[in-house]
Amino acid sequence: MAVLPIRITGEPVLHAPATEVTVFDDDLRTLVADMFETMDLAPGVGLAGPQVGVGQRLFVYSWTDDDEVLWRGVAVNPVLWTSPAVPESIEELDEDDESEGCLSVPGERFPLRRSEGALLRAFDEHGEPFEIEAHGWLARVFQHEYDHLDGVLYADRLVHPYAKQVQKAIRKASWGGPGQSWLPGRDHPEG
Repeated sequence: MAVLPIRITGEPVLHAPATEVTVFDDDLRTLVADMFETMDLAPGVGLAGPQVGVGQRLFVYSWTDDDEVLWRGVAVNPVLWTSPAVPESIEELDEDDESEGCLSVPGERFPLRRSEGALLRAFDEHGEPFEIEAHGWLARVFQHEYDHLDGVLYADRLVHPYAKQVQKAIRKASWGGPGQSWLPGRDHPEG
């Protein structure tokens, strides 16, 4: 297994729709293992293919819920359905419960309204189909990672004033262009 560089916002692969995985082979399983190692070291609760420079529709996730149940797996060629989100207004966003971050915008966290529920249908790294009904934070993780597969970062979804704040942070860090990445275990891009 190897730790992979995580691409930072501005890298073209992060801002384009990913393509479907067509081959379930040892190369895919090695990529998945590398993505788990990278996510765990970062540390993060999810990591999508585009974040490690692979423009394919897959993501890994690892999160322990309040009942100490570990949700850990890979979603290849996922389809995600969500319940309707409650319309957001700046007064209603909870900076603790709805705060979100992203390994491709390292060190920044902002509140973002997501749907409370989600249904994920995907394949594992062996091509076996599965389905997970998720609520709360796990649903948030799935929505965040699924967005990456469509070329959308959480920063793209933020409302004012947070949208302005994240753009200021990106400019201050000199991100937003191609060729920037960081390596978990070596770099600390959040300052």
